[in-house]
Amino acid sequence: MRIGIYPGSFDPLTKGHIDIIKRSREICDKLIIAVAINSSKKPLFTVEERLEIINNCCKDIGGIESSSFEGLLVDFCKKNGVNLIIRGLRSLADFEYEFSIATINSKLAPEIESIFLMTRGENLFISSNIAREIASYQGDVSSLVPRFVEEKIRQKYSK
Repeated sequence: MRIGIYPGSFDPLTKGHIDIIKRSREICDKLIIAVAINSSKKPLFTVEERLEIINNCCKDIGGIESSSFEGLLVDFCKKNGVNLIIRGLRSLADFEYEFSIATINSKLAPEIESIFLMTRGENLFISSNIAREIASYQGDVSSLVPRFVEEKIRQKYSK
């Protein structure tokens, strides 16, 4: 069984993430969408809220499970039988960063393969940071995030 993992902060989940998730399901039998816990970041959404968002936005995509992890990704992969790390790329800068991480991961766990999926053209400009920034000024993020996420963001910034 080919078990893949798509790790990230997903703060918030964007339409670009959804595209990578759907395409990843064509590659692996099961996909874990894993929220990375990074204590040095100040996220908009809690880990629990991000998992709720993922579960809601991906409920119609079969073979998906969501989880969170702290520490080394390869340790989480080994504990969960993951043999494929999937990362989305938008730009050359993304590739340089992701390539260095994949190289280190292959040294730590050579049995786990990393693959990169290029985002589709319509998602090149989408990032969680941009979605948060626009939303913080009450801008329209409907083209960047799923409707459920848009509602959650609106609730956050209306408080």
